[in-house]
Amino acid sequence: MLGELNDKQVEHLLSKQIIGRVACTDHDLPYIVPVNYVYNGREIISHSIPGKKIDMMRKNPRVCFQVDEINSIFDWQSVVAWGRFEEITDMAEKEQAMMALTHRLMPFAEQPSDHASHGLATQEADIGTRLDLIVYKIVLVNKTGRFEHR
Repeated sequence: MLGELNDKQVEHLLSKQIIGRVACTDHDLPYIVPVNYVYNGREIISHSIPGKKIDMMRKNPRVCFQVDEINSIFDWQSVVAWGRFEEITDMAEKEQAMMALTHRLMPFAEQPSDHASHGLATQEADIGTRLDLIVYKIVLVNKTGRFEHR
């Protein structure tokens, strides 16, 4: 059976998952990449180092975000959301966002100490000390979801 997720199911899936995909465009070039994230009920919070994704979102802040849960080819659910990229530059907000990401993602790490390249801090006192780290949010303006179940 195919169907649409209701608002509560959309919110649950966004809150439950930790890996989603950000789609952005630069002129006629679409680009989609997986990102780790935390959802605070209004925004997708994520981080990156400088690169293509950040360059594209700075030029065109209108983005799309997708997350799914796939149990099998006939048992899945997916959310697509549209929003606006906003880089977090305020240090207090940046530290708060990185702390939320760290607390959300670390329970899923096989070896929590093995993540220096990911921009996550081993100690909360180290949050915000990496100069090339870009922290951003996607302010969601529209969300929709679909599912298939047997």
